[in-house]
Amino acid sequence: MASKDDPFTTAYLAGMPDTLEGTGPVRPRPRTLPREAIALGGQVITPDGVRKGWVRIEGGTVAAITTRKPTTALAIQTDGVIMPGMLDLHGHPEFNVFAPWEPPKSYVNRYSWRASKPYQDLVRTPQNDLLTQLPKGVQLRYAEIRALVGGVTAIQGASIVTQKGSHESMVRNVDGMIFGEHRARAAIDLPTSLTGRGGPEFQNVLDAITAGEVDAHYLHLAEGMRDNERSQKEFDLLADTLKGLTKATVIIHGTALSRDQLGQAADAGARLVWSPQSNLRLYGETTRAGDALDVGLPMALGADWLPSGSMSLLGEMKVARQQLVEQDHPITAEDLVTMVTSGAAEVAALGGKLGSLEVGRVADLVVMARQDDDAYESVCESTPADVELVMIGGDVAYGRADWVTQLAADAADPDLEPVLAWGRSMLLDTSFEVVPGGDPTPRLSSIRSSLTKIYPPVGPIWA
Repeated sequence: MASKDDPFTTAYLAGMPDTLEGTGPVRPRPRTLPREAIALGGQVITPDGVRKGWVRIEGGTVAAITTRKPTTALAIQTDGVIMPGMLDLHGHPEFNVFAPWEPPKSYVNRYSWRASKPYQDLVRTPQNDLLTQLPKGVQLRYAEIRALVGGVTAIQGASIVTQKGSHESMVRNVDGMIFGEHRARAAIDLPTSLTGRGGPEFQNVLDAITAGEVDAHYLHLAEGMRDNERSQKEFDLLADTLKGLTKATVIIHGTALSRDQLGQAADAGARLVWSPQSNLRLYGETTRAGDALDVGLPMALGADWLPSGSMSLLGEMKVARQQLVEQDHPITAEDLVTMVTSGAAEVAALGGKLGSLEVGRVADLVVMARQDDDAYESVCESTPADVELVMIGGDVAYGRADWVTQLAADAADPDLEPVLAWGRSMLLDTSFEVVPGGDPTPRLSSIRSSLTKIYPPVGPIWA
């Protein structure tokens, strides 16, 4: 078991107190308020396929998707791919301030590298310094900016230490407060029994699932080499000892799971989040993702964390695509995009709210520069450098300077921070807070300064 000061414990990282106060609006007035009605033109990825047309946005929601250019809205022809904001369903965002770590060897399971001296020296000790010296939320906001500029509008895995209780954050946290509710929980290690350390908390979550109060229970499971006995036994621990394999279970990693176990998970109504890059770098092998798809286990992607994972979810998609080829289960570009949009939303039990561009839904969307005539292939070939605009709930959060100044109601808004992203002039708004009148969120320049004073080699966002 990990030490008490290690966040990788049975404690529920997104386990908010049971007595959350209030729910509040889904998302209040955006800090960078778009004009009354705007429209974006391009190749639009919809639930019914790709349409060449326009997405009209009013009041933070998708008001229409049309083939004709609207005449009563500020319209920008992007010539790009307009898609739902992506969901990164597994990560440890606070650790994304670190530069990538080069594991000195392959480890047998997650417990072995967590106990190693290189990890303690290069990641754990600096993280402890940041946790004790930084104001609450600074690391998470830096990680959210990193996700945002890569086209991600919702993430999983932020620690309760850095989340803000009943507040919603800049990028949606799917296992924290989202749409005014907290209907997901997440944990790292399984308890060995329901009466031992972490057991009562685990049972509380199971009871909440039974009561219909929790829809997604994110659990690291069987994370290690396929022949590692400890990793192999975790499935039986979850299913038989803890009685915790439920319709809400979202398995993270599952690298040691057999095809039969993946099938059992599918039969139970569970889901899977796959992080191939981190698996390969730490263990030299990854989840039987092809088998998971064969047995009908719903699957989404997560970039994990920068120490061993991909630099972005777009990067993780490329690793996943290649690994499925290696596993003799090639995937189409459309299915791969689905794995980070509508399919991911279903895995997160948020399919009715996120992951699709549909009339009446919140305007969480991304515009990417075209890389290919096929919109799905274009997304698969894209990198964060191709992300040209990101909106969350109608909030113009990040985008090309020329577009954002047109879309924002106040082009001189002091919350708009000029940044150079891969050589391009962009504008970034880091000011979003659910509760108006709270302490202003620092600009990226201030966040970076706070981090580097304590830990000089902070991993860059635009690299």
